Amino acid sequence: MRVATFNILHGRSPEDDRVDLDRFAAAVKDLDADVLGLQEVDRDQPRSFGADLTAVAAEAMGAPEHQFVAALRGTPGATWMAATGDEQPGSATYGIALLSRLPVHSWETVRLPAPPTRMPVKFPDRRWPVLAHDEPRVAVAAVVEGPRGLITVVNTHLSFVPRWNSWQLRRLMRAVSGCCPEPLLLTGDLNMDSGEPERVTGLRSLAQVPTFPAHAPHRQLDHVLARGDVGEVAAAEAPCVPLSDHRPLVVDLR
Repeated sequence: MRVATFNILHGRSPEDDRVDLDRFAAAVKDLDADVLGLQEVDRDQPRSFGADLTAVAAEAMGAPEHQFVAALRGTPGATWMAATGDEQPGSATYGIALLSRLPVHSWETVRLPAPPTRMPVKFPDRRWPVLAHDEPRVAVAAVVEGPRGLITVVNTHLSFVPRWNSWQLRRLMRAVSGCCPEPLLLTGDLNMDSGEPERVTGLRSLAQVPTFPAHAPHRQLDHVLARGDVGEVAAAEAPCVPLSDHRPLVVDLR
């Protein structure tokens, strides 16, 4: 079973600052994942031609099972409000998605609030911390019928605010532990460097490969972690693709 996670930057390439839906579809197809978690996913946003990027990805990889979960309604970086889960197609939304070629027995959504106030954050390209207001975050879990039986796969995109993302991750693990069977795979852009997600969750990392920034990765912000018997890791890589500021993380399990 091939599992992948990819922060897609709403399909945009930093090289030409364009969203090309064909390029995005080709990149997803080339990953050849059985289960794929996507972050920074647009639906009905003008900047991505009003496309449903989850549907584009699902068609490209041949995934009959897929679910988009909006984190916010409106335009990221401009005017938006927290999503409630009642958003309908046709309204501009932004969030995460989980896609599977394998049968899905059930879905769960977990909403993770943003920090209540602006918080000081140190960015690599700035000398001093800046006050930043983060967006709400979400997670989606699917109980998938894998080659060895049922397995829970969780996808999320956590806050960039240190310690707050640790709180979100602990809250997420409590939520899925109460409703979803093991073994468990946790995928996503956790905005944490290698070692920290393991310390927070007690899960084990299945791949230690830099994923960020895409042009010359030296940090691993994107992770695939596990609890229980998910099989052996046969291979793990972060291939170069022609879009996003992150590289996808791909793990083969046998």
